[in-house]
Amino acid sequence: MAAAESDREVPSALCSEFLNFSAKDTAARWLQVSDLPREVYQHLACYVPQIYCQGPNLNPQSEELLTQLLLQSPLEWYLCGEEPSTGLAKLEQINQPSQLCGHVFKVGEPTYSCRECAADPTCVLCMQCFLGSVHKEHRYRMTTSGGGGFCDCGDTEAWKEGPYCQKHEPNISDSSQEDPLAHLTPDMIARTYNVFSIVLKYAVDMLTWEKEDELPQGLEPPERADTYYCMLFNDEVHTYEQVIYTLQKAVNCTQKEAVSFATTVDRDGRKSVRYGDFQFCEQAKSIIVRNTSRQSKPLRVQVMHSSVVAHQCFALKALGWMGHVIRHSDALRRVLCQVGLQRGPEGEGSLVDTLMLCDSKMWKGARNVYHQLLMSSLLMDLKYKKLFAIQFAKNYERLQSDYVRDDHDREYSVTDLSVQMFTVPSLARMLITEENLMTTIIRTFVDHLRHRDLQGRFQFERYTAQQAFKFRRVQSLIGDLKYVLISRPTEWSDKLREKFLEGLDAFLELLKCMQGMDPVVRQVGQHIEMEPEWEAAFTLQMKLTHIISMIQEWCSSDERVLIEAYKKCLTILTHCHSGFTDGEQPITLSMCGHSVDTIRYCVSQEKVSIHLPVSRLLAGLHVLLSKSEVAYRFPEQLPLSELSPPMLIEHPLRCLVLCAQVHAGMWRRNGFSLVNQIYYYHNVKCRVEMFDKDLIMLQAGASMMDANHFLMIMLSRFELFHIFSSIDGRKRYSRENANKDVVQQNNTLIEEMLHLIIMVVGERFVAGIGQVHVCEEIKREIIHQLCIRPMAHSELVKALPENENKETGMERVIDSVASFKKPGVTGRGLYELRPACAKQFNLYFHHYSRADQSKAEEAQRKLKRQQGEDTALPPPVLPQFCALFGSLVKLLQCDVLLSILHTVLQWSLEPSGGHWSESMLQRVLHLIGMALMEEHQQLENSEEEATFSFTLKISRPGEAPSNSASILALLETLQNAPHLEVHKDTIRWILKTVASIKTMRERTATTPVADHGGQSQEETVRDKDKAERKRKAEMARLRREKIMAQMSEMQRHFINENKELFQQTSLDELEASASTSVEHSPTSADAALVCVGPRRTRVCERKQVVTCILCQEEQEIRPEGRAMVLAAFVQRSTVMSKNRQRLPPDPEKYDPIFMHPDLSIGTHTGSCGHIMHSHCWQRYFEAVQAKEQRRQQRLRVHTSYDVENGEFLCPLCECLSNTVIPLLPLKKTSSSCDPPTLGPWLKTIGQQVRSLHSAHRKAKATSAECLDSEPDCPAPQGFRLDHTPPSPYSDSIKEMLTTFGTATYKVGLKVHPNEQDPRVAILCWGSCAYTIQSIERLLVDEEKPLFGSLPCRQDDCLSSLVRFGSACWTAGCLSTVQTHFIRLLAALVPDPQVNGSPCILDVDMFHLLVSLVLSHSSVHCLDDSGVTVDVGQLHFLHLVTMAHVVQILLTSVPVEMTMEQESGGAEREEEEAVCRLYNSLRTHLGSALCEVSSGWHLWRCVKAGILPYLRATAIFFHHLNGVTPPPELHVFGPGQWEALCGYLSLPCNLLQLFYSHQDLMEPLLQGWCSHPAVKQCLQGSATLVSFPRESNQLIELPEDYSALINQASSFTCPRSGVDKSRAPTLCLVCGAMLCSQSYCCQTELDGEKEEVGACTAHTFSCGAGVGIFLRVRESQVLFLAGKTKGCFYAPPYLDDYGETDQGLRRGNPLHLCRERYRKIQKLWRQHSITEEIGHAQEANQTLVGIDWQHL
Repeated sequence: MAAAESDREVPSALCSEFLNFSAKDTAARWLQVSDLPREVYQHLACYVPQIYCQGPNLNPQSEELLTQLLLQSPLEWYLCGEEPSTGLAKLEQINQPSQLCGHVFKVGEPTYSCRECAADPTCVLCMQCFLGSVHKEHRYRMTTSGGGGFCDCGDTEAWKEGPYCQKHEPNISDSSQEDPLAHLTPDMIARTYNVFSIVLKYAVDMLTWEKEDELPQGLEPPERADTYYCMLFNDEVHTYEQVIYTLQKAVNCTQKEAVSFATTVDRDGRKSVRYGDFQFCEQAKSIIVRNTSRQSKPLRVQVMHSSVVAHQCFALKALGWMGHVIRHSDALRRVLCQVGLQRGPEGEGSLVDTLMLCDSKMWKGARNVYHQLLMSSLLMDLKYKKLFAIQFAKNYERLQSDYVRDDHDREYSVTDLSVQMFTVPSLARMLITEENLMTTIIRTFVDHLRHRDLQGRFQFERYTAQQAFKFRRVQSLIGDLKYVLISRPTEWSDKLREKFLEGLDAFLELLKCMQGMDPVVRQVGQHIEMEPEWEAAFTLQMKLTHIISMIQEWCSSDERVLIEAYKKCLTILTHCHSGFTDGEQPITLSMCGHSVDTIRYCVSQEKVSIHLPVSRLLAGLHVLLSKSEVAYRFPEQLPLSELSPPMLIEHPLRCLVLCAQVHAGMWRRNGFSLVNQIYYYHNVKCRVEMFDKDLIMLQAGASMMDANHFLMIMLSRFELFHIFSSIDGRKRYSRENANKDVVQQNNTLIEEMLHLIIMVVGERFVAGIGQVHVCEEIKREIIHQLCIRPMAHSELVKALPENENKETGMERVIDSVASFKKPGVTGRGLYELRPACAKQFNLYFHHYSRADQSKAEEAQRKLKRQQGEDTALPPPVLPQFCALFGSLVKLLQCDVLLSILHTVLQWSLEPSGGHWSESMLQRVLHLIGMALMEEHQQLENSEEEATFSFTLKISRPGEAPSNSASILALLETLQNAPHLEVHKDTIRWILKTVASIKTMRERTATTPVADHGGQSQEETVRDKDKAERKRKAEMARLRREKIMAQMSEMQRHFINENKELFQQTSLDELEASASTSVEHSPTSADAALVCVGPRRTRVCERKQVVTCILCQEEQEIRPEGRAMVLAAFVQRSTVMSKNRQRLPPDPEKYDPIFMHPDLSIGTHTGSCGHIMHSHCWQRYFEAVQAKEQRRQQRLRVHTSYDVENGEFLCPLCECLSNTVIPLLPLKKTSSSCDPPTLGPWLKTIGQQVRSLHSAHRKAKATSAECLDSEPDCPAPQGFRLDHTPPSPYSDSIKEMLTTFGTATYKVGLKVHPNEQDPRVAILCWGSCAYTIQSIERLLVDEEKPLFGSLPCRQDDCLSSLVRFGSACWTAGCLSTVQTHFIRLLAALVPDPQVNGSPCILDVDMFHLLVSLVLSHSSVHCLDDSGVTVDVGQLHFLHLVTMAHVVQILLTSVPVEMTMEQESGGAEREEEEAVCRLYNSLRTHLGSALCEVSSGWHLWRCVKAGILPYLRATAIFFHHLNGVTPPPELHVFGPGQWEALCGYLSLPCNLLQLFYSHQDLMEPLLQGWCSHPAVKQCLQGSATLVSFPRESNQLIELPEDYSALINQASSFTCPRSGVDKSRAPTLCLVCGAMLCSQSYCCQTELDGEKEEVGACTAHTFSCGAGVGIFLRVRESQVLFLAGKTKGCFYAPPYLDDYGETDQGLRRGNPLHLCRERYRKIQKLWRQHSITEEIGHAQEANQTLVGIDWQHL
């Protein structure tokens, strides 16, 4: 809001009035008065303007209180006649609870629909009802509500079974028919009636009030102030950005305030943007209007008097109040319904009518409130729901016209309530019969589409934007029609028949306007200039598809209706045809002794349209005549004899020819619009009412014609008649026309025509055409989809047509034809075809596209080859035709077809010169096969003589004079033609079948012989085949073996020649791997491997040779050589954080030297393991930078990496990197003769540190020119303070040391690079320690051994990091690193000259150890006394380990003890020692530590707590010193304690460290415990970090996804409070729910100007810039990194078919898949989220363009 919402001062005069006000007295006074409406209006006129709209900012709290006190209470007192709370409670007691649930859905709330029991998809349950219903065991669909609908629990018409949940189950005694008003006294009814009629009238008047400056009569305020509001209204034309910009100019507000205004306007529909006198507001209005009227109509702004606004605010409150009151009692609801629907005294419209008709003039907020009231009153009372539905239907036309003109979304329009009434079957039928609703809807729809051509057809040519917008809105009418028709009537009354047929007339008028729309003409010569508009017509077709199907279903349920509908449709079709015969001349075609009269028409020259809905509806009805057997029972009532089959087939045939010609490439110049139309014509969304029906119409026509005539017309339309009609036509034709294109086109057309004949005869799987059941059609679709390849459930659903209930019927039959294979961690579940179903495969299945067909053919042939069968794909056995279509079989043996077959086979004799094609021959063979199968079936099934004699016809040679060979003879010739190898199997199958049919015929002709003849012949052929195949396979095997032998011989020869090369490689490999090879093994066989200390196992030096990935040169890694580097990625991390609440420190002042044990934020380094020369890398990086600069000038696109931040992709694997780590060799170390023990060593170190202190002071003093009085401390013997050690490294290595150090510093602190900063070294050591700790945790979580299980890239990365850490002091300032060392040591050994050392509980010990060991070199390099580094390493390890033991005893001993177990004396001394130590700690700390007597428990805590530290230490020293770990650490499992302690040169009883140096350790212990912060920590409220630290996990997710949706639907935006969040998003790291992708929750980050969305902001507080979120409404995982990187990732929720449902489009129930969730968790723990995003963005460029920072 514009200013901070302060609690506004209420005028004091009003206050005294409030205190004296009594609602009871006011109500009592109202009971006495004669003119109640006037009294109430006066009361409102007085108080409403004093409560509402008293200033620029609304104050909801006080308004709420005052409204309740001054306005609602008197009304409630009057209504109840007593204390309202008591009165309403009484009403509630006597009320019979409604059986209807009526819960109104919020936006985003989950809704459930049962696929088995719901009457239609709009019947839904809320979550509570669903969980208590029978449907949760059924197949249900889950969706998120758009808001506004309500729960249908208790509505018996909505559910086929289980209409009630447990809560709404009706009582048996309950007589629901009784009048609810019977429970109220007449007096109460009268009072209720009075109140409701006054308040409702007031509310309706105020909400429909149009004057801005005056009020309705009786509401004028006592005194009138000069205060106005400038009110801005919502529209759907202007964007958020436009409104925000305009408001900033008009009312001088900040961006933030403007965003808040815009959000409120969008949500509530209006908002006051300025308050003041008229002039002041008018000025703002004019600026807004001027600024927004440039491109479109201006924003709607009104200057309104404050009292008008006040009354409108209260009117909304009053409607809400009534909705609240009627919840208490059905009787009150009934009264409100009466008031609302009561007509006026002069018969004018009721109050509800007024509201409905003014709907489009109201603002969004007002509409929402009154729609809610209608839903909770009229729609919940069954009696009044009916009356309301009648009023709604009466006003229907006007409401829809208002809606089309309005620009608000449908959900804010009263027309959206149609779904609540029209989907109730009884109401829908009543509205059809009484209000003629079906006709009204269709007529209203047709009226809105006014653009027609001369023939009266729809014309969508050049739609303006306005008309296109209107067309989109008009489509909602089709939705209403669908609701009305969605449930078929079971009983028909005469009135229903009459009105339905009247509606059908209107519908046929609509289809008539579509018949032939958007005609196309073939472009010849030049390409079409403008793509014609085709989408609108197809949109209309798609919307109407289900309506057409439903009308056919209605017709099929009543015979009389079906007959009438058929006649009406035929009349309209005849009428359409009579208008089409422009200039079509009649011609006569003759061929094979038959002739037919038809018209001359060329698809390639005349107009042709793909839209023929009337023909297609007739085709559908024709099938129903056959299916319902009406055609056979009442033939006299049907005009079948009047039908002209040529007329019926004409247009569908033209349409199919058009498709064939487009396939043949004859319409290329007509552009993409035609290609798209053909695509949709065959597409699963449209084909049911387009392509399928055209095919049926051809079948219907052909079944009523002579087969020869039908084929001749078909040849003529395909423009192929001249090729097949003359005997040698094709030869002559091909000689004349050598034009290759024409020949090619004709080949394709012949193929398409043959395919069409196959379909006309073979497609019998529609009930009514063939004798099949409906489910067989679906089975066949599924089988043919699965013949292509195994498919996921969602793919199958997409490939099958949906009915109006969004069902495909697939679930009923899928299990009988396919088996389901579950998915793994990736991929999805697949259905595979059962082998038994493969024999139903039909290569020419009518729904295959060309690509599908070739894939299926390949897959099926491959399958047959694997099973060792021949590869012929014979046509499957087909069901019988129904009687009405029975004569279609004659097509297969008519003369014209035989002639066509003969001609093609004749051409095939000679190898193709392009004059015939193999697929043509394949189709011919398929047709022959179909005819043979038909004959075979007839012979098997029929008792009397079979009429089908195809075998006889193909055995006859041609007539004289040509005496051509018979078809059979041609086939026998072709069987041996070398150029037809592919078709051999098919031809062989045909000849076999012919032979078996002949034997069958002979058998039936003579007496039935034993059934062997045909069989044996087939079998001998089959055996020969088998033997032949076996011989071939054997030869192939021998050939393979011979080749393999030759190859291995050549290999051996090569190795012998190049022996030394092979030996060298193997040695190199041995060296490179850290395996225990001979040289590594310890000197004596039984010596243990030790990685730290003077007794460390010596490692033999070996050369390390690596290859640069950029220049392919090999290079040995030497300190003085050229630098080799490893691509690396450094990132901040909170993956191990135990405290996400800690605020990030100020990077400029922060001192990172000690890491807190809660590891709240660390720096992680990872690498892809690819190695380059440093100079090669620099060249590569410079090239990337240059390219980036060039690209930025050209086009402002992001890349997946940010070059300005030093990011690049690894040149080899494209892994995101932002720096490089130099590779360094192992340090050489000398063995020490007599290492000092802890005491003397500590003393020496103490002296060295003191002398360093004084040296540093001197250095400072010389620069400051004054001397300190502190005494100098002499350096111990052999410690050369003035010595500056030379750097052992070459310049290029030094440069790389600086590069990596600076990068780590920059990323770790989020600062600008500065290589001089003293903190560089600290961050490098910290990154080294953090990375090792994170890898140690990862190994534990994945149950992998400590060594040997890491991929080599991580191994290389670790050793480079550790060696870099030990060398980085050489690149910086020596004294700085020495100072760090001194401070680090002071944390363990108190040093009076170091201030501010942390307490032992505030230090992560592993970080301390790593930093101490790595920084010690800077001091040790001055030491000349011969003590090696190893001594220091060992003593540091002992000290830090001791400190860690103390840390564990102070923080991690549980108060409640479990049962003690006997340790059997094995660890007795450890237990005693740990008890002694614990008790000495208690003496230092007193009551801060609780008493623990059990040594077993203490030792167990210490052992468990210190193990992660020991494991990490082992990794660290292994990489630092290169000692091979013992084999025990190469396996995962218990029993590693001894091996670890041995490897680290620690005693197994760690407490020996303490007791062997007790005199030294006691004072240290006392020092640690006496630090003031220790007691504070132990007694403080802050939670201590206890050891071992548990690995962090992503949050627990619920098993069922709907629980998440529910949680998200109740989540409101934390900023705007009232808003439901549009994109609630769950952080999977900490569980916070965020309001993503919205203006309200944008925030500024790090003081930058640009605002970022809630998720991006959250990543910085929760994940150091990396975040993992679940977008709940989309069921999508979102990865974010920084502000510019992000990607979507598959969610861990799967449906029963093993598929994710991103966007919740399919609505199958989703359940958590633990494996997939673990995979996401693993990515997070491995710090691979950023890498994953990089790969995703590289693979999919669209991800780069998304503004991730706004999410």
